[in-house]
Amino acid sequence: MVLSVLAGLCLAATLAMFATGLSDLRQMLATKSVENIQFLPFLTTDANNLSWLGYGCLKGDGTVITVNAIGAALQTLYILVYLYYSPAKRPVLLQVLLLLAVVVTGCGYFTILVGAGTRLAHLGLFCSVFTISMYLSPLADLAKVIRSKSTRCLSFPLTVTTLVASSSWTLYGLQLHDPYITVPNVPGIVTSLVRFWLFQRYRPEQDKPYSPLPA
Repeated sequence: MVLSVLAGLCLAATLAMFATGLSDLRQMLATKSVENIQFLPFLTTDANNLSWLGYGCLKGDGTVITVNAIGAALQTLYILVYLYYSPAKRPVLLQVLLLLAVVVTGCGYFTILVGAGTRLAHLGLFCSVFTISMYLSPLADLAKVIRSKSTRCLSFPLTVTTLVASSSWTLYGLQLHDPYITVPNVPGIVTSLVRFWLFQRYRPEQDKPYSPLPA
């Protein structure tokens, strides 16, 4: 019963986190432009989803499979729309091809070179390291907030969904006694709590809007 509730919570919270990218999708479709939209998060999240999808299939975990299959589909959609509207298609396409090469190489490595007895552990370790690096990558933004004393570069909805999703997956992993699910989500909780502290410390109303000097 507890596991089923946690599985549903993981599904809902993670899909809500993925859905925050829909605002970027709407902006690209409305403006027919990729201006002020970062491509790298789409690419790395897609790679992360595909890695966890492989882990879920190998482990036979329906929750991990469902969440990451939907996540991979959404991120692939974002990538295709970005590629369509990007004026510089060559570098974007090269990055996409690099992602495909990494995925194919990874599949070959874990299928051919890693024994069946240790395959799940090796893939779980890889997924864990990848997820931890993704959760820690926004630290530069947090340092920027502290320097500028402004939280304008942070997304409050993304912070909320990340905290709920990370907490849900941590509890889900503990319930399954799976450290590869539990451990990589702890940094997500920590960084989300730091963001909440920053939102409290540097509230939006404290941000000083730009105003021109009087003539």
